[in-house]
Amino acid sequence: MEPILSKQEIANLLSAIKEGRISTEVVAPAQAAKFSNAEAINLFDVTNKSSHQLRIPNFDIILDNFAQNYSISLTNQLQRTFTITRNDIESTTFRDFMSAQKSSGAIGVLNLSPLKQGALFILDQQLSFTMIEIMLGASSELDPLKLERKLTTIELNILKSVIKKGCDDLSKAMRTLITLNSSLIKVESNSRLVAITDPHSDVLVGRFNVQTGNLSGELIMLIPINTLEPLIEQLKDLLSVRTSKFSKWSQQIIDELLEMPATLTAQSGILTMPLKQVLSFQKGDIIPLDYDPNAPLRVLIENNLKFFARPGVHAGKRAISLTGVYE
Repeated sequence: MEPILSKQEIANLLSAIKEGRISTEVVAPAQAAKFSNAEAINLFDVTNKSSHQLRIPNFDIILDNFAQNYSISLTNQLQRTFTITRNDIESTTFRDFMSAQKSSGAIGVLNLSPLKQGALFILDQQLSFTMIEIMLGASSELDPLKLERKLTTIELNILKSVIKKGCDDLSKAMRTLITLNSSLIKVESNSRLVAITDPHSDVLVGRFNVQTGNLSGELIMLIPINTLEPLIEQLKDLLSVRTSKFSKWSQQIIDELLEMPATLTAQSGILTMPLKQVLSFQKGDIIPLDYDPNAPLRVLIENNLKFFARPGVHAGKRAISLTGVYE
């Protein structure tokens, strides 16, 4: 590296200091009061505390997508209306997080294949007992149990099905980034038996509030940052305006739409009559239809005419053969 000052320049500087032509005060007296309340900071420490949002950008979008999917899954599975909202995302070390978990409830250990490390799916104690009551058929009018004890093996096994639903919804939320095959390895109540990474490894902790009726609890998703690092580039481009990235979302929407159920109706005729006549129908009544048996059937998709067909039998079952498309 080239010297900043030459020898002659250094000599001139020292001479000026000795003669008093250059002040040796670091802060001028007029400016000293301005910085009297300043606090010292460690620049090396600051650089080591990078935000999790900078290291794993846009991951909150994935967690919000998971929360929406999981609330629908729980609502369908347990026949109760569930609302799940993300409260916070924080970064800490695995050891610090686990040492703070005194009564976690149910802790599901997840495999995130093909990613190299797993994740933890944690239901707090109150939410765990609430889920068990609902799954065992407790009335929604009863107050939830407030038990201060660890879950039994039977209770942990009961909760496996709801945690497995969470695995499926996590895989669905990550679909735009990677084809994730998330699965449940085991469910524990002892936090010492769920070491999925090194104690000093950084982890992301997503906290969710789970609400059903007047009951609520906390769900925690813990994922090591090392697990997500291979996905950083995809996460950075998640909100990109580039068409190539938009195509991933549009393709996902198309795939979901193609899996939606649709009602197909083969209609031979339509009859309009007063309601009082319908109410007077009895067994054996003959109802005439304005229908030509030689005309093709009208095939409706969600009550919209789409095809024409003729009736018949195929493989011993009644069937229709499409003869045309309604334009």
